[in-house]
Amino acid sequence: MIRDQETLNVLLETISRFVKERLKPNEELVAETDEIPENLQQEMKDLGLFGMSIPEQYDGLGLTMEEEVSVVFELGKTSPAFRSLFGTNVGIGSQGIVIDGTEEQKRKYLPQLAKGMIASFALTEPDAGSDAASLRTTARREGDHYVLNGNKRFITNAPTAGVFTVMARTDPEKKGASGISAFIVEAGSPGLTLGRPDKKMGQRGAHTCDVIFENVHVPAANIIGGQEGIGFKTAMKTLDKGRLHLSALATGTAERMLDDALHYAMERKQFGKPIADFQLIQAMLADSKMEIYAARSMILDAARQRDAGKDVSCEASCCKLFASEMCGRVADRAVQIHGGSGYVSDYAIERFYRDVRVFRLYEGTSQIQQLVIAKNMIRNAS
Repeated sequence: MIRDQETLNVLLETISRFVKERLKPNEELVAETDEIPENLQQEMKDLGLFGMSIPEQYDGLGLTMEEEVSVVFELGKTSPAFRSLFGTNVGIGSQGIVIDGTEEQKRKYLPQLAKGMIASFALTEPDAGSDAASLRTTARREGDHYVLNGNKRFITNAPTAGVFTVMARTDPEKKGASGISAFIVEAGSPGLTLGRPDKKMGQRGAHTCDVIFENVHVPAANIIGGQEGIGFKTAMKTLDKGRLHLSALATGTAERMLDDALHYAMERKQFGKPIADFQLIQAMLADSKMEIYAARSMILDAARQRDAGKDVSCEASCCKLFASEMCGRVADRAVQIHGGSGYVSDYAIERFYRDVRVFRLYEGTSQIQQLVIAKNMIRNAS
């Protein structure tokens, strides 16, 4: 649902210009330094990118799902590291508070997140990834506080986060999801320490690390929703939105890679003519265009259904599975079209080829998406 097409068009034009004029020229700098310049970070804050999905009454833009994916299609046309800086604010870092937080929690934290304080979502552990319900981090009630102990792994934006949404087990007798609660934990809390930044395959400039909790005291008022045992349900509520967001990111990035491959094919000559004239090159270009169009159509349809209040768990997983796998295929074809040039860092496709591999992993691997889709099918057929 788009509330005002003219206003959205202005926003999309602004984002597109920002990507072309400010972000794309700095891609290589970020890749070399592993840092996003402070001035670019501030420009992102000024554009409201950190508060895209935060309601307007808490100083965010309050975009609908269709509006959000339309913006992310544009943001995907540059290095994914830029979007990662505010991605947790837009998605799982804020949406737990938006969906299930108390009014006091919303008033205290959402305006700060909308203005650029970075949020992190701490769920994954050394032994709890796809099987999130098996997490071991504990939260023990002591008077008006909870004491957290445990270790979280691969936590996006943890090195610069101002606040963490932390999943911890409050009821040790309940081994599954029902014993898990969600907490808002402020950075700098005594006992909260960070591991060394992870050295990743790609997306330099986007940082992850371990987050360790050793007797971290958290006010009882910071349990999301004001009650125990709903944390895992809160996390699951954020997934549909996050998966559609990431689907749009993968699709926008695929569009960028295809555009680069097309221009290379039109300029690169072999046997006296541009390689774009060769039918086997054209086949790779055409297959990529077709799959990108299919992904965009799926995502927009699912976003509209979500805005209409429908349950899109199955559709969101379909989008995440198709778009992330499609993006990988487009990356592979783009390298192939570039030939040997695609294997060296002189061209952006070498970097993008590594950057997009994670799209098939986070917020549910492709295999988890297959399980979600099949379980929805079976349930609906019963």
